Amino acid sequence: MVLGVGSFAHSMTRILKDDGATVLCYLTRPYGHHGASLEGLSFDSANHPNPVPIIRKHGVNLVVPMSIDWAQQRWTQELLDSGVPILCPTGDGLKLERERDWARMLCEQFGIPFPRSHFAKSLEQARRILRCDPRAYVIKNPLCSPTSPIHTIVCESVEDTLQWLPNLDFSEGVFLQEYLGRAEAGHFAFVSGGEIQSLATNQEYKRAFHGNQGVVAGAPLGGVVERDPEDQHGLAKALLHPLKEWFRETRFHGPVQVTAISHRKRWHVLEYNVRLGVTSGAIFMRMLKKPATVLAQVARGETPKLDWRAGLNFGCSVTLAGYGYPYTKISGPELPIKVNGKFNCDLWWNEVRAEKKQLLATGHRIADIVAIGQDKNSAVDLAYKNIRKVSSLASYYREDVGQSLWPPGNV
Repeated sequence: MVLGVGSFAHSMTRILKDDGATVLCYLTRPYGHHGASLEGLSFDSANHPNPVPIIRKHGVNLVVPMSIDWAQQRWTQELLDSGVPILCPTGDGLKLERERDWARMLCEQFGIPFPRSHFAKSLEQARRILRCDPRAYVIKNPLCSPTSPIHTIVCESVEDTLQWLPNLDFSEGVFLQEYLGRAEAGHFAFVSGGEIQSLATNQEYKRAFHGNQGVVAGAPLGGVVERDPEDQHGLAKALLHPLKEWFRETRFHGPVQVTAISHRKRWHVLEYNVRLGVTSGAIFMRMLKKPATVLAQVARGETPKLDWRAGLNFGCSVTLAGYGYPYTKISGPELPIKVNGKFNCDLWWNEVRAEKKQLLATGHRIADIVAIGQDKNSAVDLAYKNIRKVSSLASYYREDVGQSLWPPGNV
């Protein structure tokens, strides 16, 4: 069973289904249901407030969460007690993503570089921090969740940071992380059986517009993924392997992604994630020969055997954004989606619905195109050839994915 919504759920249900698995989807939010419904049985949490009876009825033997919110639900303990393997760590392992300041302290304990950071409970406390330690800060939610009152705001000067502070919701406090530039990259690995297995290095294009302009959007507008079991850029060696004993002590099993920034020729942790990711996870899953088997092995705490599909080394994702994005307070009507031609790569529907034979855009993110190729250029070219086949009024996509921020450490 996949727990998620939108293109996240659509991609995972299709990939597992293509590998021969029988897939159910438990839709955790009230939008973006169309894609997953195309792949098999789906259950709306509004009508089924607890997924555990569904899991028991259908004999589910693997749960794949696309968000860590599953661990704060009324049915969380019941799911854990069911004994069904979950592709996600629990306990302290989950805190690696959930609590930013906790992750900072863990990095400090194991000598992993982390930008100078502070937690502030109130506006006055945040202002005192800026007076004592005046820097440009990235403003983040201290508790990682899609429902948090603060979404990432990248400030590139002290003045920018000070001007933003009065506009924040301090109900959960704020996490201030020193801004260290734009030379960002990420790395995915599986942790299972006490071992760390590198998978891929990725770059997310988080700013809204071409040329890395505009605000940092709520989810990336595109990405590049390189198959990287050898960790050729050194992110896993610097930022994951120092945690190996901690992974063993916490019995961590599941995916882990570290997002990092290169500053003064050293990688620094920006954050960790303990799930498959937005679109990057779907890309490297397509590169594996037996993704369903691999995920089940990791969820059971076994060391998986990774067999890669020959000739597929790079992937590219491009998002078709809808009316008003990334300014989500701007909204329009449900607008028709035009499709011109057949797709010869993956397309994951997001906030859309079908009305008879017409697809309608119901929100700000319409679809993700994902293409895989032998090298970066072939993957990028295939993605752009396909995204030109779909459009909606005032929709747009970035035209420069793969042209900047790559290789890792570049701006």
